[in-house]
Amino acid sequence: MSDEPLIGPEESRRVREGIAGAVLGAPDGLAESLEHDAEGYLRLVAATRVGAEETSRLLREAVQGARAAGHSWDTIGRILGVSRQAAQQRFAAKGSATAPGATAGGPGVPERRVLTPLTAFDEMAALAEAGLEGWHVVDYGPYFHVVEASDHPWEHRRVPFALGNRHRRMEAEGWVQVGAGSFPWAYYKRPLKGRNR
Repeated sequence: MSDEPLIGPEESRRVREGIAGAVLGAPDGLAESLEHDAEGYLRLVAATRVGAEETSRLLREAVQGARAAGHSWDTIGRILGVSRQAAQQRFAAKGSATAPGATAGGPGVPERRVLTPLTAFDEMAALAEAGLEGWHVVDYGPYFHVVEASDHPWEHRRVPFALGNRHRRMEAEGWVQVGAGSFPWAYYKRPLKGRNR
């Protein structure tokens, strides 16, 4: 990695303005209320808290995405302005982010498998292959996807997280979102039409 910044001053300014605009613009009438209503400042504090929580969550997911793309803790720490150890202690996946085990299935319980290790660069090919064999994703995390057996093939899609209209259009086309999304991606699945295993 070079010592040049990954985003320039103009890009940084646009990110900051976008976040400030979202905080001020999401609550109805918040920006206007600041001119005449002391209560508006309390709403501003509440909206900013939500924004801070969300940017913190996005940062955690962005770091996990960088790890899944193969970047080292040393590189991530340099970008964050902290040591490798500090980055790892703060952002390493804990508890539920580890891949759940596969299950053998049984009467009325579909079999599950864990596809791992996966990266941002090979996960969609792995899901495409599994989907053609009748497996569909039911859970995911850094480096893994959990797939469940079914009696028909599936297709999977990964789309950028914040494309609201696109998500509604996909749902109208029969796609089902898996989980709540993991910044920067949202994952979708649907049965593959006209094909049986």
